Amino acid sequence: MKTPRAFDIFGNIVIVKFDREAKFKDKKKFAEKLLKQYKSVKTVVEKIGKFKGRLRKQQTKHIAGEKTKEVLYRENNCVFRFNIDKTYFSSRLSNERKEISQKVKKTDEVLVMFAGIGPYPIVIAKNSKAQKVYSNEINREANKYAKLNIELNKLKKYVELLPGDIKRVALKLKKKRKKFDVITMPRPQLKETFLKEAFMLSKKGTKIFYYDFCKEEEINLVVERIKEEAKKARKKIKILKIKKAGEIAPYKFRIRIDFKIL
Repeated sequence: MKTPRAFDIFGNIVIVKFDREAKFKDKKKFAEKLLKQYKSVKTVVEKIGKFKGRLRKQQTKHIAGEKTKEVLYRENNCVFRFNIDKTYFSSRLSNERKEISQKVKKTDEVLVMFAGIGPYPIVIAKNSKAQKVYSNEINREANKYAKLNIELNKLKKYVELLPGDIKRVALKLKKKRKKFDVITMPRPQLKETFLKEAFMLSKKGTKIFYYDFCKEEEINLVVERIKEEAKKARKKIKILKIKKAGEIAPYKFRIRIDFKIL
């Protein structure tokens, strides 16, 4: 068996991506090797499907160790509990979350769309001392874990859940005339941009951190799409930064575009 191309360690669980032709006995052997190598790891599972849909759920299969799908994971002075099959989490975005938190000021009110189990809101609240961070997520199971994680990190005063479809949530916030200083959009791979909702909740000086997925030669197209959406929303914007935030497939990147409302 070839050595697996990739594996991710989430606290007590390792998720391994094996080649299709790998036999179970070889997978078991490799899994037991990982259990010996990493003392904090108690469970090894195999990734058998990609993250799917807006709820970003994946499928994994138990290979060795304790039979659990629940993780206790630490990063950026924060702790997170979540189920790897029922919710989405990427440890590879740890530095991204830290970087965004460093761009947030003490007086800022922050909205995080597609917040999942709360890593962006919690890392921002814990490390930036933002005035208030709002966490929006459509996945009910993820919101349950986000609530738990807010409590685990003692941030109930600083992080508020706004569960549900961001389209409906944005309309409710608009009626209340709510605007944010910072909007972070760590979107899954969807056709819709949800920039309409971001512009709806922005004001002069709002900084928006927008994530998308594309090939290198398509980056300018993403920027143009943002400018078109801004024009529709009658907003003037200034592009502050374009950053590759990780390669997700050969020649395909997660990109982050930072821009400001003028």
